[in-house]
Amino acid sequence: MNPVASPFPAWALWALLSAVFAAMTAVLAKVGVQGVSADYATLVRTVVIVIALALLVPLSGQWVDPRTLPSRSLLFLILSGLATGASWLCYYRALKLGDVAQVVPVDKLSVVLAALFAVSFLGERPSAREWLGLLMVGSGVLVLVWRR
Repeated sequence: MNPVASPFPAWALWALLSAVFAAMTAVLAKVGVQGVSADYATLVRTVVIVIALALLVPLSGQWVDPRTLPSRSLLFLILSGLATGASWLCYYRALKLGDVAQVVPVDKLSVVLAALFAVSFLGERPSAREWLGLLMVGSGVLVLVWRR
């Protein structure tokens, strides 16, 4: 029996779940930063993530000795971790100062920037349809932050 062909790529479900959890993160974080410094809130969030992953990775059989990782992979994972930390610090500070409905759309400008970085540094070539979507996302952010 052949499974029903999906019009969506396999990665799309995971990306959709990521979006759902990111949306939940923003709302939960906005409540969580009340009465707490944004940096301390980021630390608590990070500790929770570390504990959760420290349990998940070994239980799912994905643990490997970190000393066996290729040095290039390790370097870029470290750089990615530093970028993530900087992003989270900025995100929590923005949530402390602004409404979720203001902060999250501007944060999602990362979609456009990631595509531009991928074109510049990874040689990716988005299709015309993808460029149109990126233009729409970028335009939407401008509409949300534009002041009269």
